[in-house]
Amino acid sequence: MRWFKRRPMACRLAAELARRGKKLLAVTPRLRAKGAGDVIFLLLNKDAVSGSLTSKNLSRFAARRLYDRLQQFDAVRELSGRPTFRLFGL
Repeated sequence: MRWFKRRPMACRLAAELARRGKKLLAVTPRLRAKGAGDVIFLLLNKDAVSGSLTSKNLSRFAARRLYDRLQQFDAVRELSGRPTFRLFGL
């Protein structure tokens, strides 16, 4: 496939990622977790983020609740399809 045939598909994917990023930023004020800002930053800057991500402000259980809440808002989606080790992204 030549580059000019793939270009419209890449533009559609970029537009979809931009739309999902805006939606994630729009639901950020609704989040109450202390470490939510760190997770939002990682989701916007990385391809995928582990569902068991921990930080000094976010425990493993708080991260699980945060990702569940983000999924309820349809701001992120689960990428791995596995129940034990989940990856989230835009």
